[in-house]
Amino acid sequence: MTHDGSKGDQLKNNLIPKHLLDIDSFNSQEFKSVFDSADQMLKILRSGNKKTDILRGKTIILLFYEPSTRTRVSFEQAGKILGADVLNIVSKGSSTEKGESLQNTALTLQAMNADLIIIRHPHSGAPWSLAKALKETNIINAGDGTHAHPTQALLDLYTINSHFGHIENLNVTIIGDILHSRVARSNIIGLSIMGAKVTICAPSTLVPSSIRKNSKELSHFPFKNITVQSDLSKALLNADVIMPLRIQSERQNLGLLTSIREYSSQFGLSNKLLKITNTNSIVMHPGPMNEGIEIDSNVAHSNRSFILKQVENGVAIRMAILSKIINAEKET
Repeated sequence: MTHDGSKGDQLKNNLIPKHLLDIDSFNSQEFKSVFDSADQMLKILRSGNKKTDILRGKTIILLFYEPSTRTRVSFEQAGKILGADVLNIVSKGSSTEKGESLQNTALTLQAMNADLIIIRHPHSGAPWSLAKALKETNIINAGDGTHAHPTQALLDLYTINSHFGHIENLNVTIIGDILHSRVARSNIIGLSIMGAKVTICAPSTLVPSSIRKNSKELSHFPFKNITVQSDLSKALLNADVIMPLRIQSERQNLGLLTSIREYSSQFGLSNKLLKITNTNSIVMHPGPMNEGIEIDSNVAHSNRSFILKQVENGVAIRMAILSKIINAEKET
């Protein structure tokens, strides 16, 4: 979370941020503060109360330049339950499609008294550009290029923490297209901060060199406690949490994989492989799933699957974030 769009501006003493652009500068206490808020929001969500007054009179705009179902609907539901007015803007048919710049679009929305803009964009760094340009409107990054997806990482960490009661020293195995996955990057950073032991399992062509070398990513965040493994059965042996990722065909460069079939045979999570893991291990997936490729259907819908739990927790986490950011002045 950042106050002014600059990276590395950490929160102290539960200060509330102006924007949520990534989780790179979070510390463990800040994660726990968000988790505590999400616990309260989950109670509201499960109570059946479809509308509260927490954000009554506030306007939230969803500005999505990439297709999305889960994230967009989750944010929309979160905003509406909190009582905000939520407006959806898609790039097709908008002024942007007619040539208007992203910054001018955002300035127009700010002039319409939008309290918060949630943006998803194919270009890494787009949310930072908005955060620098807008002085009166809060920004939440709902995914930018291959860079970051902070609320997905928050809901994943919240799901793990809620189930195990902690994250520190857990063994988390992430399988698949790490190179193109903003979810993987944000999760690896969050898990590292919280003290988990992360194993990456993927073809070498889909593992960023920065992780292979255990060096620093673009954000200058040093990855810690990370192992790279090319043998899935070995990667799963001590796993507490297993998270396969979909192959991102829309971001793939030619030649990174021999074939989808070969990838699935080597890195697909099957019921047979699941049997070699800890009996208490859980399966997660950020969605959307390609059943039969990175995960078998009988695994995705097994009693060890927490995939639908992630969806529910996603609404609670986003309710917590929306409330914290928009109501910052009230809470401070």
